[in-house]
Amino acid sequence: MTVLVRISNLTRVFDVSKPWLNRVIERLPRATLTAVRGVDLEIGEREVYALVGESGSGKSTIGKMVVGLLPPSGGSVEIDGVDPARETDREALGRLRADVQMIFQDPYASLNPRWKVRDIINEPVAARGGDASGLAGRLLEKVGLDAEDGEKFPHEFSGGQRQRIGIARALASGPRFIVCDEPTSALDVSVQAQVLNLMSDLKDDLGLTLLFISHDLTIVRHMADKIGVLYLGHLVEEAPPDELFGDPKHPYTRMLLAAAPRIDGFGREAEPPKGEIPDPINPPPGCAFNPRCALADEVCRARHPELRSLRGARVACHFAE
Repeated sequence: MTVLVRISNLTRVFDVSKPWLNRVIERLPRATLTAVRGVDLEIGEREVYALVGESGSGKSTIGKMVVGLLPPSGGSVEIDGVDPARETDREALGRLRADVQMIFQDPYASLNPRWKVRDIINEPVAARGGDASGLAGRLLEKVGLDAEDGEKFPHEFSGGQRQRIGIARALASGPRFIVCDEPTSALDVSVQAQVLNLMSDLKDDLGLTLLFISHDLTIVRHMADKIGVLYLGHLVEEAPPDELFGDPKHPYTRMLLAAAPRIDGFGREAEPPKGEIPDPINPPPGCAFNPRCALADEVCRARHPELRSLRGARVACHFAE
């Protein structure tokens, strides 16, 4: 497998302190929130890598760092051997920006309401001085819309149609790698299926590599080649879908799977998830999951587990066996 994206020890810290004058009056120290903590993962060419976890686990933050919308506080992101945070060759950076695109979560907020759809789709090519004649019409037809829709404004479309426009815009620069940040979470269930089928077809037709961010395990099971589970900024488990769903090794992964809706689950007794996610500004010592884990003991509260290989997966748990 050729590795296209390599993420090494990726960390992101946000300063969430009160304004300086408030801190002086109230005698408060600076407060920081570590949203992503030392994440290591690799995404192979033409592979779909899914990141899952509860809200606040750091999924979208990783996605924004990968495409360059947020600078990492530590670690690195290499795409086809180029680290955009350290690369000084402007030509190489320009090629990289064309190769990497993002589909955003909210189709209502990600499109400029003052621009026609044609101009929104053409912008990535026109901004680099390329020939965008006829491009919008071809891409609109590729994502299941009509070429004449390019003359309309975003408010004239439904949520599912807007997300298709967002996909067309992401394809405009001919990318190799697309970050999909929960692209179906704001859509109805039937429309979700249409958008997911469209993305799967485009991935096969165009040879795309996808980082698919979602909190819905039922979606990623059928989309992903590999799944990474995030908890409080840590990558706690990584495995292919069959391995993850058939033999989950981390207690948090088992909790997520038990809470997921199932077609055959009518009348089943599923134990509800225990506890709340700890305060990320003041996380617990040791394993971040230990306040909610039935297996936790003194070693879990004292020492953070390292991510290690185990039966076809990588898992960060002292008692994964």
